[in-house]
Formats: sequence, C-alpha cells, structure tokens
Amino acid sequence: MAHLLLVFTVLFWVGNSVMARAIHLEFPPVSLAASRWTLAMLILLPFVLPRIRREWPVIRANWPIILLLSILGVSCFNTLIYTGLQTTTATNTTLMHSMIPVLILIISRVFLRHAVSGRQWVGVSLSMCGVLVLLSQANLETLLSLEFNRGDLWIFAAVADWALYSVLLRYKPAELSGMAFLGITITIGALMLWLPALLELSQGRMPELSLHTGSTVLYMAIFPSILAYMCWNRGVAELGAPVAGLFIHLMPLFGLLMSVIFLGEQVQAFHFIGIALIFGGIFLAVVTDTLRNLRPTKTKEPSCKS
Repeated sequence: MAHLLLVFTVLFWVGNSVMARAIHLEFPPVSLAASRWTLAMLILLPFVLPRIRREWPVIRANWPIILLLSILGVSCFNTLIYTGLQTTTATNTTLMHSMIPVLILIISRVFLRHAVSGRQWVGVSLSMCGVLVLLSQANLETLLSLEFNRGDLWIFAAVADWALYSVLLRYKPAELSGMAFLGITITIGALMLWLPALLELSQGRMPELSLHTGSTVLYMAIFPSILAYMCWNRGVAELGAPVAGLFIHLMPLFGLLMSVIFLGEQVQAFHFIGIALIFGGIFLAVVTDTLRNLRPTKTKEPSCKS
C-alpha cells in the first residue's frame, strides 16, 4: 500500500504541471498560484486549526524559519513553475524536476559542508549535461550562444528554490507536528501571494473563469497540495525516506506520458538524450550510495578461546 501511495504522490505532482500548462493562456501564473493555495488553505484549515492553536507557542518561538519555509515552499515554488509554463512545455518542466536530488547535494555540500563522494560529483556533472541538452534542445549553436528559453530558466529557478527548501527543512522545529506545519505554511504562503497577484491583476492580466479553469484549480488545491502531502508522509513513515525519495524519479516518465496524451506535445530525440543523462547522473549521485548504505555490514564473530 505504501508503494502505491508514493506512486499517487508523484502522479499528483506531475498532474499539477500538466494542468497548469493546459490553462496557461486562461489563467495568469501568480493568480493561479494564489487561487490554488488559498483554496487549499480554506479546505485544510478546519481540520488543522485546533492543532495550530495547541502548538502556537512553538510556531511563535520559531517564526523566522517557518516564514522562510512558507515563502520558499508555498509562495515561490509553484509561482515560478506556473510562470515558466507560460512559455515552456510541461515535458521539459517535469524532466527538470529530476535535478532536485542533485541540487540538494550541491547545496548541502556548499552551505552545510556535508561530504560528497567522487561518484556523486560525476553524477552531478551528468545530470547538468542532461539539463543543458533539454534547455538547448541538443542544439550546440543554441548552447554556445546561450539563447535559452525564458520559461526553462524560470523552471530552473523553481527547481533550485525547492532544493533549498528541502535542505532547510532540517531546521523545522521537531516539536511542531506535520499537519500543523502544513497548515501554517500554507496559510502564510497563500496570504503572501495576494499582493503580487493583485499587482498582476492591475496590469490587466485577468483570469478567465469557467468550469474548465475552476475544476483545474480545485484539482490543484486538493491533489498536489493536500492529498500528495498526506500520501508522501504515509509512504515515508512505512518505507523510510531513502526508499520513498527514489519515487521522484517516476516524474519524467509520468510527465512525458501525460503531456503527450493530454497536451498533444511531440516527443523528440533530445528528450530521450536529456532524460538518459539526468537518470544516469541521479543513479550515480543518489541511488548507488543509497543502496550501498542499505547493505548490512559484516561483523567478525568473536573467537572463542578454550
């Protein structure tokens, strides 16, 4: 059951990118992020408000890190994703999500001084090559002239934002329960999005309200925002974080399939080259070390002397 829940989690995350791309002409990005998180807040608060009240002393004592995590995880991440999806494809967006484990390694090494093996650095290099292939569409002339798609750069900023958020999660107060943390960060993040959303609206970028856009925002509020979090927590509790983390590598496969089925996007050779390099890098940087750590160590049996 835990494996299935983790598969659903990744599927919900991919659906978020595909659905956002599908309505990118009808719904401006900041308004979309604000609407999604506000609706998620309204759905979740009746269930988590008692926890937030009970744990308010912990929240008040740790407000700087909670505020920072709210900005990175709620206010910025999906807003950057939706902005990038205005001009890039959902396929590229999903493939670039595979960089997150590698960027976490880099940030951990640079800022937290964690040791990184030579195999991990080779993996980082391979994955970066895969990203460059995606950004340049395997065109050397484009790569040399640095003429990248603006949307891909927004997606890269989002991926870096999420990697930083993931690293900083280690500073989340241990006394704060998961549901109270989710409720307070969504509330803060959603409220902070409304000022830039109002600025976007004042520029004449009005969303087109319809059954299609409304149902899409409802999906985003329930599935990627709430249910995915619950499924992920249950999976991590049963299988452990190292095993659960491997499921994020299903995102490129799901994203490619959903983009082709629902958006009619064309699969090209550079997609396969990029995903092969990214997966090869992730295998070297993450999977091999994880599997090595999971192996039981052999201990010598004490000898019995007569």
